[in-house]
Amino acid sequence: MNIEDLEKIDSKKIYQTYDEWHKIAKDGFEDDFEKFDVKGIDHIVFSGMGGSGSIGDVISAILSKEDIHVSIVKGYHLPKTVDSNSLVVATSISGNTRETLAVLEKAQKTDAKIAAFSSGGMMQKLSEANNLFFQKIPMIHSPRASFPKFLFSILNILKEIIPIKEIDAKEAISSLEITRNSIFSRNLTEENISLKLAGWIKEIPLIYYPWGLQSAAIRFKNSLQENSKMHAITEDVIESCHNDIVAWERNSKVQPILLRGYDDYVKTVERWDILKEYFRDRKIEFFEIQSVDGNILSKIVNLVYLLDYASIYHAVLNKIDPSPVNAIDFVKNKL
Repeated sequence: MNIEDLEKIDSKKIYQTYDEWHKIAKDGFEDDFEKFDVKGIDHIVFSGMGGSGSIGDVISAILSKEDIHVSIVKGYHLPKTVDSNSLVVATSISGNTRETLAVLEKAQKTDAKIAAFSSGGMMQKLSEANNLFFQKIPMIHSPRASFPKFLFSILNILKEIIPIKEIDAKEAISSLEITRNSIFSRNLTEENISLKLAGWIKEIPLIYYPWGLQSAAIRFKNSLQENSKMHAITEDVIESCHNDIVAWERNSKVQPILLRGYDDYVKTVERWDILKEYFRDRKIEFFEIQSVDGNILSKIVNLVYLLDYASIYHAVLNKIDPSPVNAIDFVKNKL
């Protein structure tokens, strides 16, 4: 692959936005937004679909070791446990996501606190009409490409509620720049791990992940579907040993990809080793990706970056324009 291939096939130049992810993240975290601070929150609900939903997945992982309950809503309904100590965070990058708008309307009928984020659209109108906390954040290229802008802006705005240390956010942004220099569009060499993974994927990828990296695995699945226009599967590595692994007893064109954390739990490492031994004994080729060292935010955002770029490269290698999502537009036009 060369830069001419990217320019020719990627009609809306999504790769150019990805080349700037580290700067976009930095701007989002340093922007002078109005902060949202409420007391007594013990339950946060993240509502969002697609690229917007990825943001809730990542923040949920950040909060996984905190003394706060987190619910992820990818649909129309709020949990019945929502009360006056709950915060509903509604994110629609486009501002017009039907499911998230429905959740926002239902949240107003509860005692929950509400924070809404979008680039405008119906969500802005609904929020302003009902005096809800709302922050407009610009969309950059597309919802999925806007991931770092919205993630780091929301972490900035909710910093009094989401206990992410400033030093951890800055570490994540710095590590994004390091990752960028090895995978971006001006380094289309054999050392580019995203390009290497893209070339390796020939059939349906099955993405194995440990619990803490579920958000990165789901995001990779979604990006392959949107950018590469292909099916993809995700499996928790521990749970897979109780069901999924049996499917490998038959010949398959499915390709296993192992997403590993730099410092996975010792029993998870043991499971990775067993799974790899099983694959090697049966001559099943697999591709292994390890996160960067660092805090959970650094691990996840760098994996998302590397894997998103792999999906763009995979699309271009197969002469597929990664930007259009015509099938999604078809569904939205029917709603």
